[in-house]
Amino acid sequence: MAKTKKKDKKENPDGTVNICRNRRAFHDYEILDTLECGIVLVGTEVKSLRDGYASLEDAYARIDDGEVWLIGAEIPEYSFGNRLNHKPKRPRKLLLHRQEIAKFAGKASERGLTLVPLRMYFKGGKAKVELAVARGKQAHDKRESLKKADARREMDRAMAARRRQ
Repeated sequence: MAKTKKKDKKENPDGTVNICRNRRAFHDYEILDTLECGIVLVGTEVKSLRDGYASLEDAYARIDDGEVWLIGAEIPEYSFGNRLNHKPKRPRKLLLHRQEIAKFAGKASERGLTLVPLRMYFKGGKAKVELAVARGKQAHDKRESLKKADARREMDRAMAARRRQ
């Protein structure tokens, strides 16, 4: 009987395995500070994450009664789960120390700042979320950052062409 190969997950140098990234957050927000936090999950959510399915596109975090909640993150139902499956877009509690919550609550309560999840990953077998305090970008800020990225790409191309000669 032949063994089937599992999808090769790439492990990062810091020992983490990425599940998903919120690429749109880097475009729509200016990232001020980041923090790693745990996430409370049920069994079928973990199995679905191990298969590599999740989305942080419209997700954000909220502080309620001294607890941080992840709202809008989608973890689809586990394909082999039955009636014990989870709701895909349910609010999920994030695990932080009181000092971290107080520090982040102070920053997030400022006008124009929000808590945005940047990526979800496994670290040491546990699911983690990288949370950021961010400020929304205006349209002209987005254009400016795109121009900088294009200029950086052009410089890299020129340097690569020069090295080949």
